[in-house]
Amino acid sequence: MKKELQRKYLSDYYRQDLFLKLHRLQQHQFSVEEYVAEFEQLALKCDLSEPVENTIARFLEGLQPAIANVVQLQPYWTLQDVITLALKVERQQKTSKGTQFKFKELAGDKASHGIRGVASTSQEKLVPSQERSPGRPGSFSSGGTSSAPARKCFKCQGFGHIASSCPTRRVITVLEEEAEQEDEIQREELLTSPSRTKPTIISADEGNLLILRRLLSSQKEKQEQRHSLFRTRGTIQDRVCQIIVDSGSCENIASRTLVDKLQIPTENHPQPYKLSWIQRGNEVEVTKRCLVHFSIGKFKDQVWCDVLPMDACHLLLGRPWQFDKKTVHDGLANTYTLVQGQETFVLIPCPSTCDEGTAGQLLVSKTECLRAIQQADGGYLILVKEAEKKTAAVPEEIQPLLHEYSEVWTEELPAGLPPLREIQHAIELTPGATLPNRPPYRLRPDEHQELQRQIEELLNRGYIRPSVSPCAVPALLVPKKDGSYRMCIDSRAINKITVRYRFPIPRIDDLFDQLQGATIFSKIDLRSGYHQIRVREGDEWKTAFKVRDGLYEWLVMSFGLSNAPSTFMRLMNQIFQPFLSKFVIVYFDDILVYSPDVQSHLQHLRHVFQILKEQKLYCHKKKCQFLDQRIRFLGFIVSAEGVEVDSDKVEAILSWPNPCSFTDVRRFHGLASFYRRFIANFSTIAALLTELLKEDSSHWTAAAQLSFDELKKNMTSAPVLRLPDFSKIFQVDCDASNVGVGAVLSQEGRPVAYFSEKLNETRQRYSTYDKEFYAIVRALHHWSHYLLPKEFVLFTDHAALKFIESQKKLKGRHASWSEFLAAFQFVLQHKSGTLNQVADALSRRYILLQALHTRLTGFETIRDLYATDTDFKEVWVLCQDSPHKLFHRKEGYLFLGTRICIPNCSVRLALVAECHDGGMSGHFGRDKTLTLLKERFHWPSMQRDVLRYVQSCQVCKRAKTSLTNAGLYSPLPVPVGPWEDVSMDFILGLPRTQRNKDSVMVIVDRFSKMAHFVACNKTMDATHIADLYFKEVVRLHGIPKTITSDRDVKFLSHFWRTLWSKLCTRLQYSSTAHPQTDGQTETINRSLGNLLRCFIGKHIKQWDLILAQVEFAFNRSTNQTTGHIPFEIVYGTNPLTPLDLMPSATLTAVSKEGEQRSKEIKKLHQQVREHIVKQNTKYQKQANKHRKLQQFQVGDKVWIKLRKERFPPGSFGKLKPKADGPFRITKRINDNAYEIDLPGDYNVSAVFNVADLTPHYDIEEFFPTPGE
Repeated sequence: MKKELQRKYLSDYYRQDLFLKLHRLQQHQFSVEEYVAEFEQLALKCDLSEPVENTIARFLEGLQPAIANVVQLQPYWTLQDVITLALKVERQQKTSKGTQFKFKELAGDKASHGIRGVASTSQEKLVPSQERSPGRPGSFSSGGTSSAPARKCFKCQGFGHIASSCPTRRVITVLEEEAEQEDEIQREELLTSPSRTKPTIISADEGNLLILRRLLSSQKEKQEQRHSLFRTRGTIQDRVCQIIVDSGSCENIASRTLVDKLQIPTENHPQPYKLSWIQRGNEVEVTKRCLVHFSIGKFKDQVWCDVLPMDACHLLLGRPWQFDKKTVHDGLANTYTLVQGQETFVLIPCPSTCDEGTAGQLLVSKTECLRAIQQADGGYLILVKEAEKKTAAVPEEIQPLLHEYSEVWTEELPAGLPPLREIQHAIELTPGATLPNRPPYRLRPDEHQELQRQIEELLNRGYIRPSVSPCAVPALLVPKKDGSYRMCIDSRAINKITVRYRFPIPRIDDLFDQLQGATIFSKIDLRSGYHQIRVREGDEWKTAFKVRDGLYEWLVMSFGLSNAPSTFMRLMNQIFQPFLSKFVIVYFDDILVYSPDVQSHLQHLRHVFQILKEQKLYCHKKKCQFLDQRIRFLGFIVSAEGVEVDSDKVEAILSWPNPCSFTDVRRFHGLASFYRRFIANFSTIAALLTELLKEDSSHWTAAAQLSFDELKKNMTSAPVLRLPDFSKIFQVDCDASNVGVGAVLSQEGRPVAYFSEKLNETRQRYSTYDKEFYAIVRALHHWSHYLLPKEFVLFTDHAALKFIESQKKLKGRHASWSEFLAAFQFVLQHKSGTLNQVADALSRRYILLQALHTRLTGFETIRDLYATDTDFKEVWVLCQDSPHKLFHRKEGYLFLGTRICIPNCSVRLALVAECHDGGMSGHFGRDKTLTLLKERFHWPSMQRDVLRYVQSCQVCKRAKTSLTNAGLYSPLPVPVGPWEDVSMDFILGLPRTQRNKDSVMVIVDRFSKMAHFVACNKTMDATHIADLYFKEVVRLHGIPKTITSDRDVKFLSHFWRTLWSKLCTRLQYSSTAHPQTDGQTETINRSLGNLLRCFIGKHIKQWDLILAQVEFAFNRSTNQTTGHIPFEIVYGTNPLTPLDLMPSATLTAVSKEGEQRSKEIKKLHQQVREHIVKQNTKYQKQANKHRKLQQFQVGDKVWIKLRKERFPPGSFGKLKPKADGPFRITKRINDNAYEIDLPGDYNVSAVFNVADLTPHYDIEEFFPTPGE
């Protein structure tokens, strides 16, 4: 196909012209980047297969002599090296001319300031390259042949450069003189009109602020209006609030504090948006707005405001308010003048004494401070002091030792490479793997400058060097906590092809087991430990990284490499091997030295320092601690008493806010799981949070909140775990519940470790005996390294387990468990549940949480709500002495007949839930649920509440679907002429003929409705289909502008898309499993089936022979939509039929003049188009009578119908869910089609028709919790 297209559409001299253009290509006045782009484009078109030396010579020949002469003096090996050198030389030459260019630029700016409303005349000096003569500089010279057009600038419309490098790049403000004069006239009329009354001067309101804030300082700055915003005070709901009028704000904004404190009602924003400039790295989503009624003195107004967290003020009046009120700002006095009704108001700014919201510093006296507190009826005085981290003093006992090994303690690593050691970082790549070559990340100018600074520092230290490596990964900057940046290498690509080491990383639990008997501890931290290990010689090129200005490779081990942790642990274990498990613990760059007394500890430290000195490993003295009895190590506090939780981590857990997303839950669960060995029955307590991490759980429930609070509470009371003493007897206490199993390992009554595990659904159905037995098995398996060597005591609160060893007949499960227990030596003792509180208390607590969650609010509480309930308080008063109509009191409850009245509380939701999805209910619809509820209960909005609950029931959404009439009929655009817009489809499942044909490809012209029916085979791929289309359609009607089809795999193939994109034909696809999009082709398919059945008779397998006859008959018949025959629309006349051969009077005469004939055809096409539009309007009106408009916005949650036509056969059965969701809408294609954020395991098109979407309702929106 490619060769045929080239032979048909390319001239014989095409390749020769390309070679001539490449041979004569010169740079002239164009940049190196543009010259390289043109050179590479021509080289690809010419398909060069010459040696690299020839290509480099050809490239250098076209460069400017000033650049080429410098490049030829530098060493290079590849064409890419030459290009890089040319870019650097060009940049250096531009820098040397920068001073002169800047002077000219400033002169041009001054000249342009004198013209208003007209662009700078400096642009007139730029001559576009297309107007220059072929021989002049500034265009790619190609001899006598015209070259491809140069790049066009979208800013100045010139050629030879792009907008980012445009020499006239500046901001030009275009103003209309007339509009400005009108504004000035309006201001003069506003201020000087005699009909206006004297302006009313309005100052700030007096009173206590909504939030009183004062800043105590020892300085006082002078406030000037020249540097001040317009600040004043206003009154909102009888509370004085701070107001700022800012013309630089595009929106009116109300602070979240104002809305929450005054409980101002909000509504969903009609056009939500995001802000990323409020706090760096975070995005603030604007989803709510509110109507604020405020007053400033006599002036009263209301304004719609977006709700945002804001500390500058309570209400910010931006450009929308100023535009609506036509305010006039006096910049000198900093006042705003506006007219309301017949009165003119002048708003003056608040004096500096009442401006508590400013960022400046204020000085108040003692008297003023006391007066402010008395006026506010109390307050808080906050003394702010700069926190200084105090470094622990180094004990005197160790000072001589530190002085003796002073070369180990350095402020920074010495320049140069570390010494050659036996262990170096080696990188072994997978044989045959493709080397990565990733482009550098785009950075801001300041980030790029910081990256260059760090690279220069590494170069000076000798840690990196320039590289010519064939592989490269990008470098980037990552912000630190202090605001500075750390350079990181994105080594994911090279890590994928690296052979992984399997060197073990020690477990933290195993490290702490070695500390038994230690009372003195010291911690040593290495300085930049990775940079103290060299990369194996010959592997440096594998660590290459790329930045915008160069390629470098590491000579020392860098962060991010996959085997770096293993290499570091290998080195540390090798050099400290004689001391490991004796008095040294090593975990990467953290070294813990432990000893029973001070004297031995000093000797141990000497051994460690000597090794560090011999290996030339340097330490960070400020991060080291010496001779401590309590030391922070790996997130724990280690002491002679044992191991306990780090207080800083506990504080982080206690201050953790309520999770608002799946990610928040996962983060909290991960942090709490780090200390699970300190919490008894952790899995049982965290079971509800674990459920939220599953895919089918997405709502934060009250039970989850209780679990969240319980975990935080247990972290505060976490015990100090004693270190195991293997010379003493261990005790194991086990217990099980319906949710999980738990165990405690202890010695002498003090816990050593806790263990817990959540039971899955299968094990939750075990009997009580099996659960208790399983708890023992899991606990002994978890602590087998403690319990196998010696005898221990095993406690359980299940009496039947005392006879484990004496049972003769065992089940299969019990037999395998008993065989496992036979390896242990233990004494089994029974402990009643009241005594086994350590393992039993938290195991049972989960059941209590579930009971509290499912229990309804008691009727005693309901009786107290009638008097204040909005629905029943009036009836409650009327029924105090006697019944009122059908309402009456009984035992403190209100009844309507025999039905009890339920006030507005959580009981309503619980009752609706029980009648709809309770244990004895069947998720019935609104009517049946309402009938069940009305039998015993009553409240006014029962029908609405039931409807909303049923709409928000996710089980019903998944299990039940119904046909909807959502989406209006939207016809496709009407084409302009014949065979410019076509539609395609296939008719499958026909009997296989003798010519091996079993399908028909249907091609329809959407303008004339002419169709071509082409017999084909179902197994044909996109290549054969394209060949058929060119043979049957293109040869008769040419290339179409658009092709409309369904999402058949042939039409979605890469070949089909690429072919038509090359021919500038736009492909239009219908929604998946929604053939109504291309209803025209589907209608013709039905007509073709009817014609074939009429023509074929009994010769079923001969249908392909009469396909041409059927096509002629169809195209000769009048189409209802166009009102004409397709032949007549396309060719201007109808073909002859057997009836036309009979003698008859000629009804129509064809003009012999071509121009007259052309006018007739154009008139015919215009009539056809008008008729199509008329018919479409008629169809649209008729179809939309029974349809409704259903629209969604981006970000809305919807449910999708799982129709079997959309998915592969067998994916969904009769008992599979009929819907799934909720999913978010990511893109709106049109009113009837939306793109959904589907999970990756669906493997289907994410575009859905609106008829297959139903809105998602959250139950919290309909039944708000108390206090909302």
